[in-house]
Amino acid sequence: MEPRGNKLISRYKKTYGIPAEVNITEQMILAHWDLEKQLTSELRQSAPADRWDTFDHCYTRLYAELEWLNQFSEKADPQNPHEKFGRWVDLIGQPPKSIYEIGSGQGGLISFLAAGGYDCRGTEITRERGQKLMPESRANPSWAISDGVHLDEFEPPESYDIVVSDQLIEHIHPDDLDSHLRSVRNILKSGGKYIFNTPHRYTGPHDVSRVFKCGEAAGMHLKEYTCRELVDAARRAGYRSIHYGFVPRRFLLILTAFGVRRFGGPDAAGISFLRAEFVAERFLRVLRAPAVRRGCGKMLSKFGVFSETLSIVAEK
Repeated sequence: MEPRGNKLISRYKKTYGIPAEVNITEQMILAHWDLEKQLTSELRQSAPADRWDTFDHCYTRLYAELEWLNQFSEKADPQNPHEKFGRWVDLIGQPPKSIYEIGSGQGGLISFLAAGGYDCRGTEITRERGQKLMPESRANPSWAISDGVHLDEFEPPESYDIVVSDQLIEHIHPDDLDSHLRSVRNILKSGGKYIFNTPHRYTGPHDVSRVFKCGEAAGMHLKEYTCRELVDAARRAGYRSIHYGFVPRRFLLILTAFGVRRFGGPDAAGISFLRAEFVAERFLRVLRAPAVRRGCGKMLSKFGVFSETLSIVAEK
């Protein structure tokens, strides 16, 4: 049975990181659910030739009609920028570096990096996000609109040291994943890296359908992936080296106890955790009931041998 009343509101606020004191009603949530199902159908059925226009229309409508998403989402845990984004610097390396972000959303990550001395460019598919939401006082990167897929049609080849995306891959049409990864590779310099985070399918869904206890994503997360699927896709796109990015701290303690971090190279922890994630996925894959698989995934995450958020570093 779908949650209703205060239970529905509580689940919704938790899913979107909305502060408890914000006035969100059941009617607002049901309107969101109905709209997102409609927009998701349009996105899934879009033809390749019309896809950018369709995505632009759908996301512009989503954020224009559901204004509270831009205003209040991810505000429940007011971390300072360094607490929230500092680990990205460990993966990116020290400036000077040129950085391109795909799907900048509210602009938190790219503005943090710009303030740290990097040469940054933020992008969005809709003008309802990105630059529109940036306070004038922040260190401002340059801004552009793109389709999020064919980036090499918007940027010169081999022009960036780093490309980043955070919670983007799941929104791309599944038919466009390979094109997306190839185009990112094309705009990276030799030795450049694509660093991206995306929710893991086995602990999902992670979109609005989570509020209604669906077994899989039915909203605008068009596909949530496993680590194996994304690593295989990155290899098809021609990346020469792939490892895990944000390795769980508990797993790092395990490596330290066994001496792996002392004797391994700089990417040893990421390589080791990638293997651990593959092993965990093989176990979780045989669990057919979504709720059981999700619960086991969360348990493995607590032990530090699995992560609910995939973090991939693919090097050209």
